[in-house]
Amino acid sequence: MIGWEHLPVFFLENVMIYLSLSDFLKGALTCKSWFSVFEDENSEVWRYLCSKKMNEEIMKSDICMNLPTYKSKLRACYYAWNPLDCSRNMYVKANNFTIHRNPVAQSTDGCRGKFGATYGRHCWEIWWEGPLGTVAVVGVALKQAVMQCHGYIPLLGSDNNSWGWNIVDNHILHNGIIQGNYPALNNAPKYQVGDRIRLMVDCEKRTVHFEKNYEFLGVAFKGLPEGVSFFPAISAVYGNTEVSMVYLGPPLDG
Repeated sequence: MIGWEHLPVFFLENVMIYLSLSDFLKGALTCKSWFSVFEDENSEVWRYLCSKKMNEEIMKSDICMNLPTYKSKLRACYYAWNPLDCSRNMYVKANNFTIHRNPVAQSTDGCRGKFGATYGRHCWEIWWEGPLGTVAVVGVALKQAVMQCHGYIPLLGSDNNSWGWNIVDNHILHNGIIQGNYPALNNAPKYQVGDRIRLMVDCEKRTVHFEKNYEFLGVAFKGLPEGVSFFPAISAVYGNTEVSMVYLGPPLDG
């Protein structure tokens, strides 16, 4: 009899594609051979699981341009915007990565991601695909932070449950108070539609910082509370504007 650990990789892959994602993750602990398939982030199993969740067009689109493996693409899809955790004036498009704000007057609307960071270091890429309007805020929020309010305000950062960067006027906000200009430069350039912002959360150092088009902008928030989950979030006011978000995993140093 030949044990599982001696079967060729291609045979294992053709068996394991019939497993659900949860069973595949459990199976990776069975033996070294199974774990080697799990470790190969472009294995046939990860490709198959990814294709069940995302179509080929999305996998090859600009949205996923910074996700080099099938495993990272699948993870990003599971960690994308949460359609059950956003304002009633917003909806998540079919690609799972883009949220659309309906043209509703006198309303500020927000959305959180599905994944909240509790420990470790995490990075999300976020960008506006439409006009910003008078207020457009990106940052992090606890689960308690509200995602809709009357009027046009920087909702993210309006209470002690969220921290936001208003990319229209380059202010950072928390607990309803402007904490200063960000980035801390004289005549800092304003965000342009299409610029890619990287939101970085370090749960060990309890900090949040941003990058724009791969340029480090400095630490935005320090002394975040311990033992809570920080969700990526945005708030917007402009009708029909769209915001895309992709989870990149742990940020690369340097």
